[in-house]
Amino acid sequence: VQLQASGGGLVQAGGSLRLSCAASGRTFSDYAVGWFRQAPGKERDFVATISWGGSATYYADSVKGRFTISRDNAKNTVYLQMNSLKSEDTAVYYCAASPSMETMNEARYWGQGTQVTVSS
Repeated sequence: VQLQASGGGLVQAGGSLRLSCAASGRTFSDYAVGWFRQAPGKERDFVATISWGGSATYYADSVKGRFTISRDNAKNTVYLQMNSLKSEDTAVYYCAASPSMETMNEARYWGQGTQVTVSS
């Protein structure tokens, strides 16, 4: 699976962005997809994940209630809607694909990352 993340940019605190993760290659609907982020000088952190069919989602506590992950398997795309953005959300965001949500931290397939910068 090849993954392409996009949609990052510069936004003011309190604003919104929607990230997209477009997939090609293997059957996209066979995979759970996750979003991770890495701020400068910090380790990569889990953000959210969605099951292969979209019926199950899971979020990091830091984004729960503000971010929403969704997918459109007909378009081979997963989205991350980010609302009420805070300066601490500034990071490079990566999408990843794995056979299940439970194995997302060991995902084999990764996108190239998209920068999100939140100004305060």
